[in-house]
Amino acid sequence: MQVFCDFDGTVSVVDTTDRVLSRLAAPEWEALEADWLAGRIDAAACMRGQIALIRGSDAELEAVLDAVEIDPGFPAFAAWCADHAVPLTIVSDGVDRFIRRILDRHGLAGLPIVSNELAGDPDARRLAQPHRRAGCAAGAGVCKCEAAAGRMGPAQTLVYIGDGRSDFCVSHRADILFAKGALADYAAGRGETHHPFETFHDITATLSGLVEARRATAL
Repeated sequence: MQVFCDFDGTVSVVDTTDRVLSRLAAPEWEALEADWLAGRIDAAACMRGQIALIRGSDAELEAVLDAVEIDPGFPAFAAWCADHAVPLTIVSDGVDRFIRRILDRHGLAGLPIVSNELAGDPDARRLAQPHRRAGCAAGAGVCKCEAAAGRMGPAQTLVYIGDGRSDFCVSHRADILFAKGALADYAAGRGETHHPFETFHDITATLSGLVEARRATAL
């Protein structure tokens, strides 16, 4: 079993990038968001343009990030994965520095992260997208399908956890899917088997039950 998990709106209780943009970016970021939602630009181009609009010092950026809370059940879920030797990877179309700052504050610095990368200086921010793939169905800066496929061990069960549009494509590959928000609506509309959840406490309980059932079957 191997777990891949979205971050913004899934681990974090708000979309971290939107929170930073609303506090520190020029107002043009909202026009880029509207262009993406209308299909005039893809998610990757939207993110690059929005990050370039962020101003403020590193200290101001960190102050915004330090006010972002995470799902109250996530630390216990991460501990459950570690205790059961289940690899857990954050796969996000968000920003590495934002994610790391928030996870570090909650004692979760060791989790592997696949995401876009913040570069440049405070007055000239830019976004690197080393995990972008031409032809990605999500049009995202991080191709989550490729990120998961490239890190899966042989014959492992792929568990995916998410909430949004960047999770749609990779959700088709999941053996076990946990979904809320737009992802849950998408999965339900396609008739895909999924586990709705409210907090990571729900996910821990469900996976614990599945692991115990498999052990009982193997005996």
